Amino acid sequence: MLKNPTVGAVVFFVRDLERMLAWYRDALGLAPRKLDGHDGPFAMANAGAIELVFIPRDEPAGRTPIVVFGLKAGIYEVVESLAAKGVEIVMPVSETPDGGLSADFHDPDGHILSVYQPGGAQP
Repeated sequence: MLKNPTVGAVVFFVRDLERMLAWYRDALGLAPRKLDGHDGPFAMANAGAIELVFIPRDEPAGRTPIVVFGLKAGIYEVVESLAAKGVEIVMPVSETPDGGLSADFHDPDGHILSVYQPGGAQP
């Protein structure tokens, strides 16, 4: 169960990372920064207290954005609790490009939600 959840990030799968970064910079005035992850380049941009994350991936339109709930620790217990309540886990706990851990699940209408735990935190 999520206790005192906060939305820490919104993840976008993008087909053309450079084009998307230019748009968010030029149209919205954000300052995206390109980073190297273990799966290749990705980017992030601050939007107040929310981090926008851009990951190159050829996904069908509508697959993102994904709302990500931030956890300080306990991602495995949270995912086990969700599964025990019948929540469909669509991506088990796995490593993220920045070295953290995440897992994805569906709400009743099939929207993808995610939980994220930063690297170095207690699993």
